[in-house]
Amino acid sequence: YYILMKKKTLFFILFFLFAQLVNSFAVEKIVFIDINFIFNNSEAGKDLKSQISKKNDDLQIEINKFKTEIEEKRKKILSQQNVLSVDEYNNKVKNLEDQINDVNLIIKKKRGDLKIYQTKVENNFSKSLNTLIEEYSLENSIDIILNKKDLLMAKKDLDITEKIFDLFNERIKKINIK
Repeated sequence: YYILMKKKTLFFILFFLFAQLVNSFAVEKIVFIDINFIFNNSEAGKDLKSQISKKNDDLQIEINKFKTEIEEKRKKILSQQNVLSVDEYNNKVKNLEDQINDVNLIIKKKRGDLKIYQTKVENNFSKSLNTLIEEYSLENSIDIILNKKDLLMAKKDLDITEKIFDLFNERIKKINIK
């Protein structure tokens, strides 16, 4: 019985050591990447940001033009208040309010369109970047790639942002949005 217990104990010790040895060889390769850096600094990312900024600026110009026109119309109506009959004055005020509501609906729709466009930009950029990252991870036997913004702390040598950034700039000059 004593010899049998020794063999079982020896077996468990060897099994435990073997399991530890296998575990130490099965370490996964984990790295991280700063996707925002690539979007903000790559040629394609800068181009996309510029397109979004232009659309936003154009919308803001349109809004400011509308505000100026409305203010001029409001002042004109106020200046005519003593000359017009009450019904005419109220009618002009009502028409101005209707114009304001119509333009506000148009602006709301254009802001929604801009938001949809931004989402398309982000999706197309992500697809292009993800394809490249997937290829890179296969070539370099990487098991897990994390986004830097989701990390609390990691070793700098696990950061592959520069490598992916260089590859992205080399392969993807422009991303077309449809």
